Amino acid sequence: MISHAAWPVDPGVILPFLVAVALIELTPGPNMGWLALVSLARGRLAGFAAVAGVTVGLAIWMLAAAFGLTQALVIWPPLFQLIRWAGVVFLLWLAWEAWRGDGDPAAGDGDEHRTVRGLFLRGLTGNLLNPKAAVFYVALLPTFMRPDHGSPLAQALTLGGLHLLVAAAVHSLIVLGAARAGGLVVTRMQGPVLRAVMAGGIAVVAVWMAWETRR
Repeated sequence: MISHAAWPVDPGVILPFLVAVALIELTPGPNMGWLALVSLARGRLAGFAAVAGVTVGLAIWMLAAAFGLTQALVIWPPLFQLIRWAGVVFLLWLAWEAWRGDGDPAAGDGDEHRTVRGLFLRGLTGNLLNPKAAVFYVALLPTFMRPDHGSPLAQALTLGGLHLLVAAAVHSLIVLGAARAGGLVVTRMQGPVLRAVMAGGIAVVAVWMAWETRR
């Protein structure tokens, strides 16, 4: 039998950690709102492309936190604010893009691969410009790490990996639910109406992010 001390993390913290991150991910936030809007307008494939981008962005912040790089956001608040407002501006740009018609699935150029790649990059960029993701790892991971188990790096990577799995699962459920509702929404709202709804929704997400990341 393998000793608990040989585990990379304390087995006793796994369930509480999973419950904690599940509750955090189920709390409505900017990522959730944006993924729902994308899935409503463009369907499951587009939604899952966005989820992949968001997940990779989270993974980059997790790795940065595991190696201590995100401490700079705590030590130097102006950097936090710079990333925060860059994220807000990015979301407002996405709202403007949707208003112009790029967010209207009925006005697409038919290049599905280009659309999927674009949504992946938008999800990735949006999450990299969300400093709260970095602060999340800095604040939460140490509370579940134990000195009598694996190295701090191994524990951070293990717990961070578990969080990524939970986040991807929750985000995927949002995509499936929103895409199912999206068929009805898109058939009833076409052209300028759908563009206005998408643009307004993304603008609300931008304001939401500005409020949620205030310090």
